Amino acid sequence: MASAMMTGLWVIQRRTHNAGIVDAGWAAGIGVLGTLFGATSGGYLPRRVLVAALIGIWALRLAAYLVIDRVRGRPEDGRYASLRKEWGPNAERRLFFFFQSQAIFVVFFSLPALVVTHNPQARWSGWDITGAFIWCVSVGNTILADRQLAHFRERSENRGKTCREGWWRYSRHPNYFFEWLHWWSYVALAAGAPYAWVTLLAPATMLYLLFRVTGIPPTETQALASRGDDYREYQRTTSVFFPWFPKQQGGAE
Repeated sequence: MASAMMTGLWVIQRRTHNAGIVDAGWAAGIGVLGTLFGATSGGYLPRRVLVAALIGIWALRLAAYLVIDRVRGRPEDGRYASLRKEWGPNAERRLFFFFQSQAIFVVFFSLPALVVTHNPQARWSGWDITGAFIWCVSVGNTILADRQLAHFRERSENRGKTCREGWWRYSRHPNYFFEWLHWWSYVALAAGAPYAWVTLLAPATMLYLLFRVTGIPPTETQALASRGDDYREYQRTTSVFFPWFPKQQGGAE
């Protein structure tokens, strides 16, 4: 199913020349699979309903945000535009395999929901409350960080400047941080389930991808190219990921 969906999205991007749709498809695919697991698995029904709702709402929110912010009526994200340029005449073929690799990640990041929905404990526990709390904090603050950045960008006087408002004062990538934190909600919800350790793979892999592959490196490369010294100062004073108090601007390292 994930492969078929990504094939369809690849066909769409051939017409629109905007491969950013793969990110929205990734989120939506996880939500569909997670909801399906909640409907068909054999664990405690209230917990199955909870995890299906949590991962479904998370996926719907993120997919809609990505379509509106990066796909509909927008130029192709710089990451994919660079890949398209680098791959040259082989771009469409290589993008097809890239989209299929994202289908694998859809299945991989759906596994925490599968584990939770097979949790045999037929009662609520403190771990369930903890998981729901982590989800609310992480998703709520992801939305808040996105809105803070959007409001900053709406003001014409901020063009070419770096956002240092709200969560962006304490982390260069608070949206990435809270998205990563979100995956720990399923770790808590899986406590006591067979193969609960599998849920740890999602936040571990997400952290690696954010720091080494598709998250922070290309985002900061683009920021340096567009904002130059202002962003270099931001890098010097502001935590890269985990929110923390900023260093004094213009001071010593």
